[in-house]
Amino acid sequence: MIEVLLSYWQPFLYSDGQQISGLAMTLWLTTASIGMGFVLSIPLAIARVSENRWVRWPVHGFTYLFRGTPLYIQLLICYSGIYSLAAVQSQPLLGAFFRDAINCTLLAFTLNTCAYTTEIFAGAIRSIARGEVQAARAYGFNGWKLYCRVVMPQALRRALPVYSNEVILLLHSTTLAFTATVPDILKVARDANAATLQTFPSFVIAAGLYLIATFALVGLFRLAERRWLAFLGPRR
Repeated sequence: MIEVLLSYWQPFLYSDGQQISGLAMTLWLTTASIGMGFVLSIPLAIARVSENRWVRWPVHGFTYLFRGTPLYIQLLICYSGIYSLAAVQSQPLLGAFFRDAINCTLLAFTLNTCAYTTEIFAGAIRSIARGEVQAARAYGFNGWKLYCRVVMPQALRRALPVYSNEVILLLHSTTLAFTATVPDILKVARDANAATLQTFPSFVIAAGLYLIATFALVGLFRLAERRWLAFLGPRR
């Protein structure tokens, strides 16, 4: 254990000497994917609960596709499959984008978490009491004003407990990034194992780093729930 730590503590934490790696890469992948997925999921969630089927069904198809197929396959399609298409290789910008492992990994993770988050937020929107929406409309809130001022603030708060699970699951799913040669925690652990032949210490260190990151995320979400979901608790 000590030998692996002394030799690989820097790659495990933040850099392998050439690029960011290990914990820093894992947290960056998680943060970037969650951030982009969150932004995309809000309008998609609104469209998901729309009464217009031409607006609702394309979003339903998107979420069904990405929730119904494994993230590993989605990553392989983004990393290996799309670039093999002649139409992509003939376009310089597309070719450059899909040649980069980080770009492909972020694309797969973002689309996957966006699909799950869209359904989470759509469910939270549906859980809002119909009377509250009708009261807001009686006060003149309609369209985007209704969603920005009344519906989405409540929906995002109510979705916190379920959304925290999605964030943690994505953090754990970043272990797939090594298949696209991205130097995340698991990639560093595999390299350390191959170089030192110390399998148990290498993967125990990796597991410990994931455990610390998960513990920190759980703590942050607990604080957020305590602050923004207090109105759902019992009245004193």
